[in-house]
Amino acid sequence: MDYEPLVAERLAGRADVWGPEENGGHSVNLLKHLHDWMIARSPSADVIHINAGLHDLATITVASRDQVIPLEHYRRNVRTLLTALQENTDAKLIWATATPVIDQRFRDCWNNGEDVGFLRYNEDVLAYNHAAKQICTDLNIPVNDLYDVVQSASPEKIMQDDGIHFLEEGSAILAEAVAGVVVG
Repeated sequence: MDYEPLVAERLAGRADVWGPEENGGHSVNLLKHLHDWMIARSPSADVIHINAGLHDLATITVASRDQVIPLEHYRRNVRTLLTALQENTDAKLIWATATPVIDQRFRDCWNNGEDVGFLRYNEDVLAYNHAAKQICTDLNIPVNDLYDVVQSASPEKIMQDDGIHFLEEGSAILAEAVAGVVVG
């Protein structure tokens, strides 16, 4: 959602960009809204650029290392989601990897009184991205590796102090990467 308006600007006149008004959240929420957000809209969609991961891998509590959606459930959810889209749409599917988490920045925000109630770890981002990439390979779905895009641009320079969201420069870099694969 952060860079979606910038993607729409870059694709103006070449593509209409749509996304749900609310954050897509974790993979279970995407499955819950699969029909309304993607399948029902698919007759007018040439491309579906999709991702899930950062909400899945959030810990249940700050004191826990257990994720909201455990990795094995995430694998099943991503496979179910992508298979359902392949079977029920004619749109080209593109999976986008989850972007990095700067662990210490995320924890510093929590320690400075921003009680988000959970943590995220970059090592989990890597594991969840790896799982999704394997599924995309199995299903012959291209991957837009936004994790690598951010890494190449130096996360410390383009991410906000919370270690998860992006500064304007970071949003612009991500928008360019998404627009490039959507029309590419």
